[in-house]
Amino acid sequence: MNNRVINDLMKRRTIYALGRNVHQDPAEIAEVIKAAIKHSPTAFNTQTVRAVILFGQSSEDVWDIVEERLKSEVANEKAFKKTQAKIASFREGFGTVLFFTDTDVVKQLEKSFPLYADNFADWAEQGIGGAQQAVWVALAQEGIGASLQHYNPLIDELIASEFDLPSNWKLRAQMPFGSIEAPASSKDFIADEERFKVRFE
Repeated sequence: MNNRVINDLMKRRTIYALGRNVHQDPAEIAEVIKAAIKHSPTAFNTQTVRAVILFGQSSEDVWDIVEERLKSEVANEKAFKKTQAKIASFREGFGTVLFFTDTDVVKQLEKSFPLYADNFADWAEQGIGGAQQAVWVALAQEGIGASLQHYNPLIDELIASEFDLPSNWKLRAQMPFGSIEAPASSKDFIADEERFKVRFE
């Protein structure tokens, strides 16, 4: 299949072996991330997605917070060492994107459009999912690897305090990114017959 969008989607893989050997400067990467989010669709064009784009020590601080918070959650020291190793791989990256939903916008929409009130939270989740994929693919196109992590809600308050974030920003995911120091493993797919139905008339 010779389709540029599909080819770009295929470049997007979960990369855990991250490094700092990127040729773009932070400002250039930040512009790519902002553009990807800005041009991702949201229901009613509500633009509920918010992001914090971090480099250097600020990015490392995220993973210090995660590691410290998980000390009290992991069952034993052996398991915690595995957790530490995983977090260390994120810390070794070039930066981190924190994805948030602006809950004030969601609440206002629920009041303004009561007929659809039950849907706006779900639609916001769809919007942030689209934005995450757009950023991931855009980074892959730049030769930058990434993964999507979900340590929320354990770290929500600590992250909000560390980066002085408004209370209406709800943390949804964390995306460490950087140079690809080792490729992703092979990926299996379920059979198309289990996943798709196509009718031609």
